[in-house]
Amino acid sequence: MKFSQIALLLVAVTSCCVGLRAYQRTADFGFGNDDSPSNVKAEFYWSRLAYTTNLENSTGYGRWSYWSRFAWSRDYPKADRQFLIAMHRLTRIDGRPTEQVVTLDSDEIFNYPWIYAVQVQMWSFTDAEAKRLREYLLKGGFLMVDDFHGTEDWENFMNGMRQVLPDRPVEDLQSGDEIFHTLYDVDDKMQIPGEQWIRTGRTYEKDGYQPKWRAIRDDKGRIIVAICHNMHLGDAWEWADDPDYPETFASMAFRVGLDYILYGMTH
Repeated sequence: MKFSQIALLLVAVTSCCVGLRAYQRTADFGFGNDDSPSNVKAEFYWSRLAYTTNLENSTGYGRWSYWSRFAWSRDYPKADRQFLIAMHRLTRIDGRPTEQVVTLDSDEIFNYPWIYAVQVQMWSFTDAEAKRLREYLLKGGFLMVDDFHGTEDWENFMNGMRQVLPDRPVEDLQSGDEIFHTLYDVDDKMQIPGEQWIRTGRTYEKDGYQPKWRAIRDDKGRIIVAICHNMHLGDAWEWADDPDYPETFASMAFRVGLDYILYGMTH
């Protein structure tokens, strides 16, 4: 191998390592391992779904095994912790101060009635996992999905959702729906962008130009899956303390998240 080729390879490897370290530092900054107890009993637990990934269906960053394998942990744990801080300040909900990661490989998920999942265009389920998630939702669980964008992401998300709830239609939520009026009245909604807005000024990613507030209901009309498509609320929570990220986006993201939690806890 020529010296120039070796040099280029080293630059590429170094760049990947720096990028990976930057991602980890962003995710953990101020919210790394600490002494916060995880066994505190509370009425609410912020739970994040860790899922397996079908790498063959991944695109973009998904072609890199690291980004795909840990897609579920995007913005984790800073977004989760900052949301919990806001929840404790703005409500009287008795929530545990630390987040909980849950999986579909055991019945442990039934102990956590509210779950948040991101990058759901990358998720993949075995038949047993799909069955467990279906039982979880139909027995009273609530799932909020976020941070996936555009036509291709939607189809990949629905491939997994059809395994879980094959006969349930997806509907567009209206501003008057009860879920937007449990704590805050969120009538005039906007597209909530990720941190990329700071660099690009764009509220959209890929071909996800319009925000889609959607849901799947059970037989009684209860929302069991709240879908935030073409948006990235998790980034708004994570970057709420950045003066370059607009307060308008962060405030709406917190209000929507709190409305969803109150709805999930009371329905």
